[in-house]
Amino acid sequence: MFRNYYRGRKILVTGHTGFKGAWLSLWLHELGAEVSGFSDVVPTKPSLFEVIDKGTFRHDIRGDVSDAKIVAKAIKKTKPDLVFHLAAQPLVRLSYKKPLSTLQTNVMGTANVLEALRNSGQKTHVLVVTSDKCYENRNWDYGYRENDPLGGHDIYSASKGATEVMTHAWARSFFEPDKELGNVCSARAGNVVGGGDYAADRIIPDCVRALQKKDAIQVRNPKATRPWQHVLDCLSGYLWLGARVATGGKNSSFASAFNFGPRKESNRNVGELVEAVLQTWPGKWKHLKQKNAPHEAKLLHLSTDKATRELNWFPVWEFEETIHHTIEWYRRRHTGGRIDMREFSRQQIQAFSDAAKDAEQEWARK
Repeated sequence: MFRNYYRGRKILVTGHTGFKGAWLSLWLHELGAEVSGFSDVVPTKPSLFEVIDKGTFRHDIRGDVSDAKIVAKAIKKTKPDLVFHLAAQPLVRLSYKKPLSTLQTNVMGTANVLEALRNSGQKTHVLVVTSDKCYENRNWDYGYRENDPLGGHDIYSASKGATEVMTHAWARSFFEPDKELGNVCSARAGNVVGGGDYAADRIIPDCVRALQKKDAIQVRNPKATRPWQHVLDCLSGYLWLGARVATGGKNSSFASAFNFGPRKESNRNVGELVEAVLQTWPGKWKHLKQKNAPHEAKLLHLSTDKATRELNWFPVWEFEETIHHTIEWYRRRHTGGRIDMREFSRQQIQAFSDAAKDAEQEWARK
């Protein structure tokens, strides 16, 4: 799959201890890649990383992405063919508490990775992961396209918009003119769900924590609508874009920004999401009304027309499948007894890949 690009390749995943980074690392390992990871700490306890850690990584390097010297050493040690840059401060509400460190990690951390690759003396391609929140949000029903204005009401969103600007400035200034350097692209997605996310202030982990305690799930914004997408759907886009940008030739059309999101039918409000959660893990929920709550967008979704047109990529799992597979992972881990969750995670990757093949996804063809 993915035209077998990853078999035997040296791949570096920054942020490999995080939710998406851990799933991406496991999938890359299953594809036959030599996977290395660079992260500061394991961000949560419990975590998905502790499930997939053993046997996945060639190198497990720890350091702060905002430290340019440490980043450069990691690039030198791993000599990657392709970098998936996911290391970031990923939480909107935390950005209100720690605005400067959010900017330092998200914006300067990305600049450090790009600069280290520029100075590495090797032809390494890089895919920078940002967020759907990089766009200037107008709270409209229109799906944001890759050429829509970037911006952000809150610090987190602004940091993602600035990361996109920084990424493409580095690409135009240094990578595109130099035939000895690889290609640079970026991927924008948001509201990704799946087993193994334990972050604070995220609705699925909040649901799981409440259900474990048999408490009512407390919901802040039940009417807020989001484009819910399974992590494997999202990562299939990253992996396919990474393979195409690495094999498409210097400055190909793939060396640009791409949105990855679910079909519009998967845009559901938080109340509907929680009801879907309770279909797999029964319980109850209540509306938690807050005074002076930080700003959160009420409506946001992406247009994936470019990914469909240029990559022949489209989402595989529908909303109900997405939530069922997500909550089933948590149920297996926390109520299923002694289950090998690494193997169960591998099985979910295989089930998703089989579904993609049945749907005639181009990346899933042998």
